Amino acid sequence: MVDAAISCGKLLTRGELAVATSCNIETIRYYEKIGLLPPPLRSQGGHRLYGLEPLKRVNFIRRSRELGFTLEEIRDLLHLVDGHKYTCGQIEALAREHVSELNKKITDMKKLKGVLERLVSQCARSESPECPVIDALFDTRTPPIKRA
Repeated sequence: MVDAAISCGKLLTRGELAVATSCNIETIRYYEKIGLLPPPLRSQGGHRLYGLEPLKRVNFIRRSRELGFTLEEIRDLLHLVDGHKYTCGQIEALAREHVSELNKKITDMKKLKGVLERLVSQCARSESPECPVIDALFDTRTPPIKRA
């Protein structure tokens, strides 16, 4: 329905854009503030108005975030797209780099999971307020968990 309205030239308010993209209105405001979204058109009354390109851009950002890309990585991707100066090979290289970072994070998460599982296995499951998990979190002698 929204796509049809936009294709007929209807512009959306920020709230309508938020609904159409399943994105929080404050998030859209933030993307504008940090320059991921260009300044929108304005109505005679000063209301922000958005067409098809901002709609596509918010969806691009939202989907990129869902895949774990950082805002800086998204900025880099959009810079390439906006300048129409990219090749599939460049995008592939960026995506492969991102996959490598995700693999590092997965390794880190597995280590953290192991540490937490060891702490949980020490719990007595009693009504006592004594708890090895809480003790370990407060322990200043415990070195920080090493990450890859």
